[in-house]
Parts: sequence; structure tokens; C-alpha cells
Amino acid sequence: MLLKRRSESHELMIMRYLNTRMRLNEKEKFRYLNLEKGYDGEVKFDKLTESFQEDKFVLNDLLLEVNNSYFQIDTLIISQGIIHLLDIKNHEGDCYLESDKLYSVNSDREYKNPVNQLKRSENLFSQLLQNLKYTYLVESSIIFINPEFTLYQAPMNQPIILPAQVTRFINDLNRTPSQLNAKDKEFAQKLISLHQPKNPFNVLPNYHYDDLKKGIYCTKCKSYLISTKTKHFVCRNCGEHETIRTSILRNVHEFQLLFPERKVTTKGIYDWCNTGLSEKTIRRVLKKNYTKMGNTSDTYYQ
Repeated sequence: MLLKRRSESHELMIMRYLNTRMRLNEKEKFRYLNLEKGYDGEVKFDKLTESFQEDKFVLNDLLLEVNNSYFQIDTLIISQGIIHLLDIKNHEGDCYLESDKLYSVNSDREYKNPVNQLKRSENLFSQLLQNLKYTYLVESSIIFINPEFTLYQAPMNQPIILPAQVTRFINDLNRTPSQLNAKDKEFAQKLISLHQPKNPFNVLPNYHYDDLKKGIYCTKCKSYLISTKTKHFVCRNCGEHETIRTSILRNVHEFQLLFPERKVTTKGIYDWCNTGLSEKTIRRVLKKNYTKMGNTSDTYYQ
């Protein structure tokens, strides 16, 4: 049973929007592409967990905090008496482990050691279990989900699931008998309540309103070549259609995420969208989908 669905992290959403509206430097671009790639791998693994037939609770994308230390759990599976902590990696190409470090064969790029990351998460999660006074056996695994990934010199005594082993791992979990009770459900709901919406230690690029490109872009190809036709926007680059209402609401959400300190006003969204729409059209969409606050020139929407 899926109790917590996966969604893009706050950091990924911010980086995705910034990538469309400003030029990221090489380091920022690398970070953004890794976030997208990681999310794609996690979604791919989610589809495998949909096959579970035994009684299990699945919680995706948990960000938890213990003693001011934050840790991420990509997938947490509660089974009878046991919890599986899974770290999903979407690496591709040839890599090897040497001296407790992970390297790319082709570029010699060094990656963070996933085993060390997993051990840290497992230790912090064990502290959380102790604080909450719950008793479960905890088993942790790193899932390399990408079939184009090869790991040379992989130690057999490490909790590593290679691409060719993923299906067998899922099948073994599926075949393990499990009967959950009210206490298991209570614990799952407690974890969900402890989930943190964003990690305060994430470092985002510096950006300012005046430096970002304004306008409505295509959801498919990210082109700003948008034409207005009756109640739709049409991308002149790829032909994608989007209703004007949906497009305005999408851009309001983006505006709110990038600038949470700014109020949503008709003029503000008009400037942000920077398209052929009138302020009247934008005001109408805001009035229908948000709560109007204030009067006359002080009007804003929540």
C-alpha cells in the first residue's frame, strides 16, 4: 500500500525553474542534471514497487531530521517486523570501487561513496526509532536502477543491489509473508508527519527577480516561442498546446516558489508572464482560483 507518493523536491523544482530562466554555471548545471536524473531513477523504481501483493506500506521520498541532522530516504518499505531503507541510484556507465571511493572508469570522476551515505541514514534512522520507542529490524540497500550501469570490484559484503539483481530483489520482497497491524500504520503516519518539506542546508544559486527571464514557456520543449489562440497557448517550436488558465496557474506556482516573500498580485503576475494577455484575463483567473485579500490597489491573492 502506497502511503506517501513521490514528488519533485523543493530543490529540484527551484533548479528546474532557474535552468529555464537564467544561465546556470557549470557546477550548478551539473547539480541540476543530477537531481533530474536521480528523480527519474526513483520514479522508475516506484513502478516496480507497485507489484507488491503482500501486506506492506511504501513511503517515498522522506526527508527526516534527528538532533538537527537531516537525512533523505528515497524509499522506505514497512513489512512485518522489518523496515527496508532503500537508496536509489541512477548512475550509468562503468564505475569501480577503490579505497572506499567510487570512481567513473572513463572520466575518473569521484562520486560520494553511496555505502557511507547509506550507513549515515541508517544510523540516524535508528536514533529516530529509539526516540519514538518503536522496535523494528532495519535493513538498508543501495539500488542501482540503471541497466546501463556496471560496477567493477563490487564487494560482496556490501548492501549493493546491481541492475541485474533488482527484479530478483523486488520478487523476494514480494514473496516474503507480511501482515501489518494498527501499530505499523500508526508508525507510518508518524513518519509522514515528520517529513520536512525542504532541507534548510541545501545551497541554491543566487538569483534575483530582475535577472530572470520573464514570460511563459512551453512545458514540453521550454521554448518561449508561444502564440495565443482563443483559449490556448500554442508553442511555435513544437506545437504543444496549453490552456491559458493552466498556463497562468503554472506560472503563479512558479512565481510563489521562487519568490515566497512576494505577494501574488495581478500586476505582478502580468509582469512575470510577460505575454500578450491582458491584466483583466489574469485578474479573472486569479479571482477564480485564489482567495482575494485586501482592496483596490492593495489587492493580492492567496
